[in-house]
Amino acid sequence: MKETINLTLDAENAENLQLFTEILKKDINTIFNEALAQYFENAQKKLLEKNIADENAMTNLDYDEFWDGVEL
Repeated sequence: MKETINLTLDAENAENLQLFTEILKKDINTIFNEALAQYFENAQKKLLEKNIADENAMTNLDYDEFWDGVEL
């Protein structure tokens, strides 16, 4: 699915984009798609790690914390 999206780049990113299209011999769309794929992969990994950490934070009680207030 191809869709048109308007983007605004700062001067440094625009310059680097132009430079790397020449160095890598890749068109701008290829560079954007590769960069976004990498970004989304990293973002998903961070979200999964955060979710795991949040779940562990809810269940990581030491012995005394777990049994505090329980009378047998």
